[in-house]
Order: sequence, then C-alpha cells, then structure tokens
Amino acid sequence: MSAKDIFHDIVKAALQKDGWIVNKDPLYLRLGDDQIRIDLGAERLIIAEREKEQIAVEVKSFLAPSALTEFHTALGQFLNYRAVLQVKQPHRKLYLAVSVDIYQSFFRRDLPQLSIQLYELKIIIFDPVAEVIVQWIN
Repeated sequence: MSAKDIFHDIVKAALQKDGWIVNKDPLYLRLGDDQIRIDLGAERLIIAEREKEQIAVEVKSFLAPSALTEFHTALGQFLNYRAVLQVKQPHRKLYLAVSVDIYQSFFRRDLPQLSIQLYELKIIIFDPVAEVIVQWIN
C-alpha cells in the first residue's frame, strides 16, 4: 500500500470545513485483477435537489525536484482513476487536489493549462496553512 500524501489530512480537514462528509479514506475500487486506491471519497447533500453529490479526491504534493515529472505521473494516475470510476461509480466526480502554491507556480503554465482543458481535469486548490479550499475548478 502506498503512503499517504503529506497533505492528505489537510485536504480531508478542508473538505470537512467545506461541508463534505469524508466517508472513504481511502476509496478502494477494483477492476478485474487491479485494485486502485484513491485518497478520499466524500459526499454532501444537495438540499435543493435532495440528492447526494459524491466526489473522489486524489491529493498530490508536487514536492519532488521536477514538478513536470510529477505532473506526468499525476495526470496518468488521474486519467486511470477516472476511467475506473466511470465504470464502477459513474456518479462520483474525480478531483485532483493541489496546494495554492503549486497551482500558482506550476499549474498556470501553458502545458498544465492545456492538459486541464484537453482532459477536463477537475481541481481542488487548497491552502495547507489555513486548511481550507481556496477554489474548485470544474
């Protein structure tokens, strides 16, 4: 089993402050012989629609020397996780959670922005100090 990202508990706390109930920590899914482990599964009630909105969140710290290399890995992981979710839990939306610092220093560059647009990545930007969600990118 892989280790938790250093921001795992911070993102969990930020989601809870934002009204989400984290009910899967981690969220395990199996497709054939393969099992994946997405960092967090959460839900909240949409009062106007009387339905539950469900998400899965993969947390990434981007602390290695090359943010671009980490992005390649995170993008591949995200796309594979999203594919499994579409088969196993199509109602659940997948988000990539990154700190506000890495979003401002790396994710605003041309290649990440192109990938976000082309692959329709959903992103949660969080402040690791305040433990709050700064922005949702859908």
